[in-house]
Amino acid sequence: MPIVMVGRAIMTNGREELNLKRIQTACLSQTLHFQVKPEVPKHAAARNARMECESYKTTLIQNNTKHKIIAEKTQDDGSIIIKVKKQLSSYDVGEYLD
Repeated sequence: MPIVMVGRAIMTNGREELNLKRIQTACLSQTLHFQVKPEVPKHAAARNARMECESYKTTLIQNNTKHKIIAEKTQDDGSIIIKVKKQLSSYDVGEYLD
């Protein structure tokens, strides 16, 4: 797990000291829209959006990225919107995905 220290210098008794913080858990929340191309026929465009969405989910699994699909909705035009919480880099996700 990478350790990122974020600090801010403060003055104490005339000396500068660094106040350090460490990230203990982290999680990224995303909303992804797998769009259709307007120049492609509707059924083919919807199939392409589905394939791209499935490819994204497969990549998450293959990369061992801890994740949770919160919502997935197919739009009237065949595009797909998913909401996902996923591991950020190799940080511990804590209780974010429970």
